[in-house]
Amino acid sequence: MEDPNITKVVLLACGSFNPITNMHLRMFELARDYLEDTGKYRVVKGIISPVGDAYKKKGLIEACHRLEMARLATDSSDWITVDSWETLQSNWVETARVARHYYEELMATEQNNDDGDVVKCAKKRRKEENRFKGSSHQKRTGSTRLMLLCGADVLESFGVPNLWKQEDIIEIMGCYGLVCITRSGGDPHKFIHQSDTLWNYRKNIHVVQEWVTNEISATHMRRALRRGLSVRYLLPDAVLHYIHEHNLYNDESEQRNADVVLAPLQRFTRSSSSS
Repeated sequence: MEDPNITKVVLLACGSFNPITNMHLRMFELARDYLEDTGKYRVVKGIISPVGDAYKKKGLIEACHRLEMARLATDSSDWITVDSWETLQSNWVETARVARHYYEELMATEQNNDDGDVVKCAKKRRKEENRFKGSSHQKRTGSTRLMLLCGADVLESFGVPNLWKQEDIIEIMGCYGLVCITRSGGDPHKFIHQSDTLWNYRKNIHVVQEWVTNEISATHMRRALRRGLSVRYLLPDAVLHYIHEHNLYNDESEQRNADVVLAPLQRFTRSSSSS
């Protein structure tokens, strides 16, 4: 029998995963341990959603490779999966819309794929999106809750002009919530305190302290690979083998999108200028 007081959680991680590292995988384990230790949650699934090529980030290799590396990295996991939906979209998709997509998928599953109820509930959700300010309420799908999983750098990026829409931040915080893994040198609590928006939703932000300091980053991995240095034990072996097999990271690949403005900056700067 399921304990009715325990909320099931699906963790969603969005990002470049360029390439996926052991730290990306550790974030899921850390988040699950933290949430389940509260006695309030049971994490039932993790979803990795790599960003599409239209994001236009400098050095971003093709999504087909990033997807395959993520699948290789999670092959031994019995609860973390990789989904290609975001990469299949022709244009860059805002994180709030990605979360909305997976939320509605969960809702459809829990309502036995009743299309009428899905449409009805989705419309109701959109009408109620702006009613969550200052509330600890989060959108649920029956007994399951979707939460966005990220590092502290993503949380702090909410303060970068034109990188996020304010209404998207409100939707993510108010409708779903955030599990934020700390990184060395960052202070998520301070950033939350300094941001009025995040402060309003502080009860929906779970800050998970990572006591085993780990500075693995995809940027560091790409730099080492370009220079012919070893990154073994920092990436899953299968991922490292795939990188070498396809010669993925080199000087040429790092210049990809070098002269292109990042998709959200293009979209949101244009929107703010026209308003």
